[in-house]
Amino acid sequence: MGHGGNVIDELVTDHREVEEFFGRIEGLPPGDKDRKLYADQATMELVRHSVAEEAYLYPAVRQHVPNGDALADKEIDDHSKAEQIMKDLEGCDADDPEFDRLIGMLMTEIRAHIADEEENLFPKLRAACPPQALDELGDKVRQAKKLAPTRPHPSAPDTPPLNKLLAPGAGLVDRVRDALTGRGKRA
Repeated sequence: MGHGGNVIDELVTDHREVEEFFGRIEGLPPGDKDRKLYADQATMELVRHSVAEEAYLYPAVRQHVPNGDALADKEIDDHSKAEQIMKDLEGCDADDPEFDRLIGMLMTEIRAHIADEEENLFPKLRAACPPQALDELGDKVRQAKKLAPTRPHPSAPDTPPLNKLLAPGAGLVDRVRDALTGRGKRA
């Protein structure tokens, strides 16, 4: 979390981290308890990443990219689907039969979303935004990820200004819960 560089570099690095968690999950046999650990870690990163994109990236896409409203709406819809899967996954242990189905759905959804952003959205944003604006967005995204929730909240607002107002409070509560339960850490 917080890698440096412009917004596109920051978000692509996040994508690689999530893919690394997915690879670890796929490398373990069904029922292995570490699959849940890596799923929790992926969820934590995905939620922070999504909240930051919704607060800063997608408003910039709406402002700068031709047909930006439709592009941003599609990406937010992708986030909503993934967030509901993550919420459902939150209640499953690695040996629960639903775990494998849900983690498979999440990986498919996220991989398609990443491909769409990297092949479609990011090149359009890079072409439409001056480098300094992309750098400033990178800083804003890094700040947002530090305060963002770490758990899925499917009913939370996903567009400014409400998402920017509510995310830090939800993030604080989530980080306290994570610390108390050890979520995302080895037992």
